[in-house]
Amino acid sequence: MKSFDIDDAITKLDQISTKRAKILFDHKIKSVQDLIYYFPRKHLDRTNITLIRDISRGEKYNIIGKVETLGEQSTRYKKIFQVIISDGTGLITLTWFNSAKYIKKLFKKGDTVAIHGKVEWYNGFTINHPEFDMLDHNDNPVNTGSIISIYPLTSELKSVGIEQRLIRKILLQALSSIKSYNDIFDECFIKSNNLYSLNDSLKQIHFPENIGNLKKAIYRLKFDEHFILQIFMALVKRNIKSVKTKSLKDIGPYFRTIRDSLKFELTKAQKRVIKEIHSDIKKNICMNRLLQGDVGSGKTIVSILSTVLAVGNNVQVALMAPTEILASQHYDSFQKELSKVKITCCLLIGKMNKKERTKIVDNVENGVISVVIGTHAIIQDDVRFKDLGLVIIDEQHRFGVGQRNKLIGKGTNPHLLSMTATPIPRTLSITYMGDMDLSIIDELPKNRIPIATKVIDSQRLPNVYAFIKKQIGLGQQCMVVYPLVEESEKSDIAAAVDMYKKLKQKIFPDNTMGVIHGKMKSDEKKLIMKNFEENKIKILVATTVIEVGIDVPNATIMLIEHAERFGLTQLHQLRGRVGRGAEKSYCILVNRGSSEKSSNRLDIMEKTNDGFKIADEDLILRGPGDYTGYQQSGFIKYKIADMVADGPIIRKARSLAKNIIDEDPLLDKHTLIKKRVLTDYKERLELIKLN
Repeated sequence: MKSFDIDDAITKLDQISTKRAKILFDHKIKSVQDLIYYFPRKHLDRTNITLIRDISRGEKYNIIGKVETLGEQSTRYKKIFQVIISDGTGLITLTWFNSAKYIKKLFKKGDTVAIHGKVEWYNGFTINHPEFDMLDHNDNPVNTGSIISIYPLTSELKSVGIEQRLIRKILLQALSSIKSYNDIFDECFIKSNNLYSLNDSLKQIHFPENIGNLKKAIYRLKFDEHFILQIFMALVKRNIKSVKTKSLKDIGPYFRTIRDSLKFELTKAQKRVIKEIHSDIKKNICMNRLLQGDVGSGKTIVSILSTVLAVGNNVQVALMAPTEILASQHYDSFQKELSKVKITCCLLIGKMNKKERTKIVDNVENGVISVVIGTHAIIQDDVRFKDLGLVIIDEQHRFGVGQRNKLIGKGTNPHLLSMTATPIPRTLSITYMGDMDLSIIDELPKNRIPIATKVIDSQRLPNVYAFIKKQIGLGQQCMVVYPLVEESEKSDIAAAVDMYKKLKQKIFPDNTMGVIHGKMKSDEKKLIMKNFEENKIKILVATTVIEVGIDVPNATIMLIEHAERFGLTQLHQLRGRVGRGAEKSYCILVNRGSSEKSSNRLDIMEKTNDGFKIADEDLILRGPGDYTGYQQSGFIKYKIADMVADGPIIRKARSLAKNIIDEDPLLDKHTLIKKRVLTDYKERLELIKLN
């Protein structure tokens, strides 16, 4: 029998022709190790397979059957594709309403298919839009009594004959012939933390003997991925905490004046967060803090009070926002408060008069201007600070690492406060933000009236339009948000413009209307927003350009078309554009989707205004890959780990990683762990200074 090292090329394995190797290379499977870490997408267990004769309406089942017949039919509005499968005990119909063109290419008579979905009754048992996996004819766990691994196989892999059975055959050869597995943990660590060995884990994930062994294998492999990330995060934090900076310990002459002049009382959460920030900036170690707060929780006043604390110590402050609208909004809010204590503040955005810009840039460099608020225009080379002591980044997830570092580089190790209005699930926070200290404003001001949210179908729109007319008659304003209609047909801009024309001509001919979208010139957007803020425009039709940065107290109605196309967190952000004043506000979500899943998602919006609860649900429904750009950018090296379900594993990995870095900050005694970190996070090594 051949033997392999884990680093050997994939071409050494049997069944891997040059043609197959090329396709595998394209899928980042180049070595035996890459193949072994190409984990199954799911496992089919005979104990979870239900015979069709035993199913009942309203329940979810896993079913395996053979395709008996298939076909497409047209209705008045759409095409329907149906497949009938049999398992020898009965028949069930699978139905797709919107994807007939794509789905029908995937099935042929005689195929063996595994199905998962909720069973309904319509002239017989049926499942609408089921999840499905194509199986080889011999892959029926009901017959074999085994657990079958199902792998993610693309059309490219299938085109060179790499089907489920073949990939399992290749894996069996690799796993049976490998000399060593390079376990990063010693036996003592494995035993004391009740972990499965890496050897057993890799074998059982692909060829599980039973469910118990499979669970142990999955836990160990998830633990490895979480642990390495937490080691990396601990190293980043250690590096940050070692950077010395100027201590901003004085409260200064401005803080109490502004705080005492406020027309509202700070919430307990705001007071707590301000104390946390002040405690950080008093030290001569760089603050690196993330401020999370739900829509309307009062992050702006916290950032203003943090700013005056810094300026009171004779340093400058820079606040960077992702859009001109948001930057301008911040400038207005800051200027209102800072003018009380005569702190100089300026707005710096891309499209400015050259003479005006030159004057601002000179005054920033000379220290005449203490607070600079702007977009990425702040990080241009000609912008220099006299003494930048605090950097505030709003909607921090909108900026890349390079942009943040460029702004920080304009000072000598300034303190950093990042802010986000997107409530990040706590599991995600401790994973992605492990290098940052976390402050959460988890309390809304007392005077905030909860926004009434209602999900409707399109047939009820005439009633909604009548309600909008009534509210406008009472002096209120409305926003209508329109997303992408059909990706292949129309842009969101075209859809919004068409909607605007229809509403203006047919529905609201007697009301002033405006439209705003991302492709408009800056001056055009400013004029539209100015007119909306001044109540000259009663109904504003927009794309998601209004997701952040619009604060119009008189706007009390938000109508979101095709709400099923948005993520829950985005819907929550949009909803937060109303409810800013004293009047009761409404958010109406138009669901034009036909799936049960979209209805269940939108129901969550009706039930709660808590952004953190919504974020948790959004993460569960969408998965972490859709949540941020980290995975797509190659930052997170997860193949099997799951941030939704792995909270206990993450906490354990985090605790153990911290202990190791505390005892061995350069990982000199943990060489295999060090090697793994250097390999997995080679694109980010400048953050940890380990090698």
